[in-house]
Amino acid sequence: MKILGASVLIAESMTMGFAILLAMKDHSSAAIIYGCVISFLLFVAAALVRRPGGFVIGSVMQIAMIGFGFVLPSFFIIGVVLIGLWVAAIVVGRKGEAARAALLAAGPKKP
Repeated sequence: MKILGASVLIAESMTMGFAILLAMKDHSSAAIIYGCVISFLLFVAAALVRRPGGFVIGSVMQIAMIGFGFVLPSFFIIGVVLIGLWVAAIVVGRKGEAARAALLAAGPKKP
């Protein structure tokens, strides 16, 4: 779950970087700074996923990414897709960790 979550957050940070490039043409410097801060915080959240509150911080950053849709309206759609990836990473990660725990509990198989 931690690896999947961190991977999604890094991908979102890169996506936000490309969105900043799109925002440079027509938007104010405040919008560009907002995008840079979100991109940086997504990168930091990826590092914090291993800690207890990391997934909460990652979830808050998902809301900030949707908020960037007010700067670039197409980012509402991109943000929803990325939130879907975030939720999928959490769900699949939990299932993977449960399967791993079950295998470790079963112990090694004897021939």
